[in-house]
Amino acid sequence: MGDIAINTEAYKAILDLSDKYAADLKNQIDLRTEEMKSDDKSHYLIYKVLGVSDKEGNLIDLYQNKGRFLYKYAGAFLEEAAMYCIKYKYPEAVKSKIPNTVGARPKTFEIDCLVGDKALEIKWRDATTDGDHITKEHTRVKVIKENGYIPIRVMFYYPQRLQAQKIQETLETLYKGIGGKYYYGDYAWNYIKEFTGIDLLEILKQIATSRNI
Repeated sequence: MGDIAINTEAYKAILDLSDKYAADLKNQIDLRTEEMKSDDKSHYLIYKVLGVSDKEGNLIDLYQNKGRFLYKYAGAFLEEAAMYCIKYKYPEAVKSKIPNTVGARPKTFEIDCLVGDKALEIKWRDATTDGDHITKEHTRVKVIKENGYIPIRVMFYYPQRLQAQKIQETLETLYKGIGGKYYYGDYAWNYIKEFTGIDLLEILKQIATSRNI
């Protein structure tokens, strides 16, 4: 782990961050699981009508709740880990807000990470199928460009549903058409590695292996 891409300091910091998120996630799931024991289960009648047993219905409800927490914490963790890598190389990197110069709403747009003239949006994944998302992104990217920054989208996991993929294809065209950059999947991991000198993917693989699960 002596290589700068997987240096000990970065590994330890991201491991500590993952431990914190894992503990918080477990706490939230345990709390919600306990709360669900006293939930009204009268809707199980409809489950039965549709051929789903009480036992299976309970598991579905439980894992639906677990899933919501897992997606929230997975996204927040990966985005913070990526931010750590960027700030490790560029301590001046900051979150920032810029005024909306092309419309009334919203009044400002947030930039996840501003490094020099690079305005990065960091997403663990984006599964939206909402067409309004494109309109908002079009305005946001245009505002970023007008403020003298290069809009860069970094998304680690590409959505699997066709409609969500079409939204991403439109966003990629939008970013590139205005002189920005759009990285997803392997390209996103490689961009963080090349931009920061830290191989975040390899660090996460090592942490996952250490979990022994």
